Amino acid sequence: MKADPFVQLRLLELQALDSALDRLAHRRRTLPELAEIERLEAKVEALRDDVVRAETDVSDLARETKKFEDEIEQVRARRTRDETHLNSGAVTNAKQLEELQHEVATLNRRQSDLEDGELEVMERAETAQAVLDQLTGERDTLFAGRDDAGIARDKAFSEIDEEITRITAERAELVGTFPADLIALYERLRTEHGGVGAGAIERGRCGGCRLDLMQNEKADARAAAVDDVLRHEECGRIMVRTAESGL
Repeated sequence: MKADPFVQLRLLELQALDSALDRLAHRRRTLPELAEIERLEAKVEALRDDVVRAETDVSDLARETKKFEDEIEQVRARRTRDETHLNSGAVTNAKQLEELQHEVATLNRRQSDLEDGELEVMERAETAQAVLDQLTGERDTLFAGRDDAGIARDKAFSEIDEEITRITAERAELVGTFPADLIALYERLRTEHGGVGAGAIERGRCGGCRLDLMQNEKADARAAAVDDVLRHEECGRIMVRTAESGL
């Protein structure tokens, strides 16, 4: 294949643009913010079950407290009714008075027992709420960190994408200046060889694979016509001659 030497030199410009695009794509995939978001989300996920258990404990204890409150209220209302009845003087039968007094005493004991039980549950509820508050505080801190990392990620994405757009437009304009066969070869080689389809010969070394050329390869390159498109026998990439080739 043949191509004007100046056209071949422009392959190096194209390769530089493609390498820049590859670096930008790599940077976009490996932003530290992405790893930070993943780390924080993993910590949030690890807290999830603990938060659910703590929320369940708080909810269960709240229901248990409400149950005690309702039962205490019922006992208190019944005791108040019995005391009112007892103090009204309407009950004159000694046996009925004794039974009513016994019931009031029983209700007093029952109310006291219920209030003790309620107090114990309330203490447990306070502890459970403290645990939940601690866990949700940790979770909220993680959420805030994740949100900050997300903002930083989006800012970095925007900057990278803007640069990708600019370079892609420049590349498209440059691609239009190459012969179809040369650009097709370059694109194929770039796909086959990790994004590098062409490189300058630099001080007797292939710029594509960074291997030194053998003496016979240097001799062949010196003997080649200036418009010959050279290929490295080792890696197959296009080799472009420059003033720094050292041939």
